[in-house]
Amino acid sequence: MENQLQICGPACLLRPVRVPSKLLLGPGPSNVSERVLRSMTSPMLGHLHPEFLKIMDDVKEGLKYLFQTEAQNVFCISGTGHAGMDSVMMNILEERDVILIAKNGIWGDRAADMAQRQGAVVRIIEKKPGEAFTPEEIEESLQKFRPKAFFIVHVESSTGVLQPLQEIGSICRKRVISDRRQPPRTFYFDYSHLANYWGCDNVARREGLAQLVEEGLKESWSRHKECADLLHRGIESLSLKLFVENLVWRAPTVTTIVVPQGINWKEASEHLMNKYKVEISGGLGPTAGKVWRIGLLGENCTKGNVEFVLRLLSDYLSNKDFYKSKL
Repeated sequence: MENQLQICGPACLLRPVRVPSKLLLGPGPSNVSERVLRSMTSPMLGHLHPEFLKIMDDVKEGLKYLFQTEAQNVFCISGTGHAGMDSVMMNILEERDVILIAKNGIWGDRAADMAQRQGAVVRIIEKKPGEAFTPEEIEESLQKFRPKAFFIVHVESSTGVLQPLQEIGSICRKRVISDRRQPPRTFYFDYSHLANYWGCDNVARREGLAQLVEEGLKESWSRHKECADLLHRGIESLSLKLFVENLVWRAPTVTTIVVPQGINWKEASEHLMNKYKVEISGGLGPTAGKVWRIGLLGENCTKGNVEFVLRLLSDYLSNKDFYKSKL
């Protein structure tokens, strides 16, 4: 019998691929340090090797520092942010459980979708995009709906809103989550199983956490705040308007800028990418077509990058009628 392949090897894989260097100033992903990049070329390890276990332990200690927790069961999820959200819904919610979702952007919408797929009863409180919730609003809603779970977004990246959590955390701690009646309808994301086989062995993750420890958590927070303040002042000096009006609610990591009337947001983003290899993003969900989003995340959060992107925006707008009328 002939051993003939039905599908030939794709010609595209016989040609080398070139990945260009770009400055990623969108809401994520962002650039990483040379140290982290180099660590990605480390040799492979077996999952029972002592070096593997050491890296896992280091990552666990780094995560406890990052989240300022003394909890012993601190794990990573091998997946995107969506995977993390979905896994929480799978592990906490059962059929007919009530969940309260605070919605002020696209992530509230997606959380509601995930919860409904678990058969939960979804109750929603809502604020306009660009606004945050007060502790009083949260406490009143918790009293009204008596949910098993409460979902709120700390940084709503679609709108650039930072949700204060201090008082909300103490409100939620008054209530406890009861045990499940049935095991979660997932194997891979079952947290009780995950404790037995999790594999946070990624050397790059370990090196990223090591950099954070070397800088210091408070120092990192300060750097992001200082760079965000510099960006916000620069945006306003260009006669542009920030989407989040309340200073307290402006996220230091993702800044949303109202696209002026007569300006094509996509044209501006493409101009910066095609000419300078710099990425800034458009809006998402409720802000689609209305804002630009500039991210200052980790390695990219520097005053030099802020000054650079402000200069590029200024150069682009200087040829537009909108900008000329402001001079």
